[in-house]
Amino acid sequence: MKTIKRLVAIALAVLMLIGSVSVAASAWDANVDDGKTLSITTKIFRLVNGNWVETEKVKAGEEVMVCDGRGNECLCCVETAESGQYVLSVVKRGISETEAGVRVSVYMALPKADKLEHVIQKATELGAAEIVAFPSARCVSRPDDKSLKKKLERWQKIAASAAEQSGRGMIPEVFVLGSYGEALKRAALTDKAILFYENEQAVTLRMSLQAGEYRTISLLSGPEGGLEASEVEKARQAGLDICTLGKRILRCETAPLCALSAVMYHFGEF
Repeated sequence: MKTIKRLVAIALAVLMLIGSVSVAASAWDANVDDGKTLSITTKIFRLVNGNWVETEKVKAGEEVMVCDGRGNECLCCVETAESGQYVLSVVKRGISETEAGVRVSVYMALPKADKLEHVIQKATELGAAEIVAFPSARCVSRPDDKSLKKKLERWQKIAASAAEQSGRGMIPEVFVLGSYGEALKRAALTDKAILFYENEQAVTLRMSLQAGEYRTISLLSGPEGGLEASEVEKARQAGLDICTLGKRILRCETAPLCALSAVMYHFGEF
């Protein structure tokens, strides 16, 4: 039996964000019917030792998975392949199988240096749906509008790159809110919103999640130095659960990743 190579073409949203693809307006539609064709210019990535590696060795008759970066994908057969231009026949379309069944939003108070970059990369690999930064009372980092624009562009590229590497079907959106109050209000709209506080001793993350099944979850954590007691009380009044992440004090860049990993484990993602 002939072995068909399994490749992944991360198209449109992923590569447009890092400036390396041009796609015709009608090239990728999540509602494209089976049997139709896509004409697309993109890079092709092959899974090698657990990592997605760019390759140009794609031939007619091979299968590729085209992802739009928003959670949709199409299994396609390559009809023609010339100089990065591919004509693909759609075999089957559907929702990406690599996305988590629970949508988790990671909220992090603006940290110093490049710590947020690390969180964005790892949170994307772990399956976060979005990464939201916000200011709080003890934040040292307070970028102005000009520098924030540049940072957001870089942060979104980091998310796109991490989405490629980990085989995600969507790219988490990265953005910054204007205030702590805005972050609480937005987070509270999800099925379950949790704020982590080092001085909380009674309520654990497991206890908070045992109350029911949730499709959307928000996880909030503070900056270096933590959140002030008054900020924690505001979160409680906004309807957030206040939880501990254990007996040890975690760094601000460790706490959100620890919480995200625990949530994914709780919901059977690994």
